[in-house]
Amino acid sequence: MINNQAIISVKDLVKKYGEFEAVKGISFEVFEGEIFGLLGPNGAGKSTTLEIIETLREKTGGTVIVDGINLDKKPDEIKKIIGVQLQTSGYYPNLNLVELIELFGGLYNESVIPLELLERVNLKDKARSKYKQLSGGQKQRFSIATTLINHPKIIFLDEPTTGLDPQARRNLWDLVKDIRSKGTTVIITTHYMDEAEVLCDRVAIIDSGKIIAMDSPDKLIDRLVATGFERPKEVKKANLEDVFINLTGHALREE
Repeated sequence: MINNQAIISVKDLVKKYGEFEAVKGISFEVFEGEIFGLLGPNGAGKSTTLEIIETLREKTGGTVIVDGINLDKKPDEIKKIIGVQLQTSGYYPNLNLVELIELFGGLYNESVIPLELLERVNLKDKARSKYKQLSGGQKQRFSIATTLINHPKIIFLDEPTTGLDPQARRNLWDLVKDIRSKGTTVIITTHYMDEAEVLCDRVAIIDSGKIIAMDSPDKLIDRLVATGFERPKEVKKANLEDVFINLTGHALREE
């Protein structure tokens, strides 16, 4: 459930690389219990912004507060309450999923029951499979599972459905919604605007290091329509992906 309590507060955030200013004094808040999307073209500054919040990159200026913790004062405390999705290169390919979860549990110093965690992401039947044997959708679900090992208050998902087929993509949407329903705040980046529209309670659109719009998807769309904008093609009640899912079924088909 969303409340108006900010769990992340970013104020006047700046990141410079020499003379180049990648992030130009942006400010925003993420509310506890929401799915918040940070959207923008490649090179806009969204990944840099998230990496600063995740304590992975140093900022040049500004203030970042995560669940009441000042990034400048206690970055290690922030690490304890967040989960960050790793890219596929972050896993040992020859370990099976149970072994990987046990490894990460040890790194976090957390007691974890691998089969319970795998069941949560619909991978219990793959418990003894090696990571390299998983399909693309399975790898993404496992990646999300690893963000949950330390029972985080906030998880960061970086383009989690890129390259997935429609069934796997929608299954991942359901997983993200389920994670949020259990009280975790989710920050997501995506290049799929339909995905942001379905998942996100609010989005911030960033370009050239500045936030150029921030609101709920519905309100941003209504604002555009109010300017007189019209699509060149009549909007239908379904799209081709809906047709595909309807014909082939919503169930996952694993490789």
